[in-house]
Amino acid sequence: MIKLHCFGESGNAYKAALTLTLAGEAWEPVFVDFFKGASRSPEFRALNVMGEVPVLEDGDTVLTQSGVIQDYISSKTGKLGGKSAAERREVLRWMFFDNHKVSGVAGPLRFNMNFLPEEKRNADVNAFMAMRLSSALKVIEFHLDGRDWLAGEEITIADIACCGYLFYDEDFTFDRAKYPNIDRWLSGIAAQSGWKHPYELMPRALG
Repeated sequence: MIKLHCFGESGNAYKAALTLTLAGEAWEPVFVDFFKGASRSPEFRALNVMGEVPVLEDGDTVLTQSGVIQDYISSKTGKLGGKSAAERREVLRWMFFDNHKVSGVAGPLRFNMNFLPEEKRNADVNAFMAMRLSSALKVIEFHLDGRDWLAGEEITIADIACCGYLFYDEDFTFDRAKYPNIDRWLSGIAAQSGWKHPYELMPRALG
């Protein structure tokens, strides 16, 4: 069975976990106690020198980085990856956008606002990142006008990548009510068979 090293607070791990689930793959979580430094241990760094989750183990195959894991799952199962070469490129386009503009900003912003010790939080940095996140979400909101999914006629790993942080309840300046197309899109993702909130899909480190 596939093992996914993860913890519930990680939006990047959630992308991998949700992709596995919606692709119908059998998998089990391996809890990584991130906030107690488990991902920086020598044992974990032997698995992933980057010291990050998610890490996927499928027999002798060990993969890191959520996008790589998503690509592996969609390639292995033939699901969620697009129906043509052109659609696959569109999937990749939105995954790259997510990495640079959505999760790449939402993740640090959410961490800074909720998990960083309060005395270390920088309001100016957070305000800048909030502005960047808002700009990226406006792009998705515009693109989803008249569309159900980001990259094709069906849900793909592009949708799962871009939603990776958007189901979390902690404040990171994202308000679904301000983005009706995104709100509808997230509801469509949550309506998929097997969907679960990240804290139901993976063990939590906190709370």
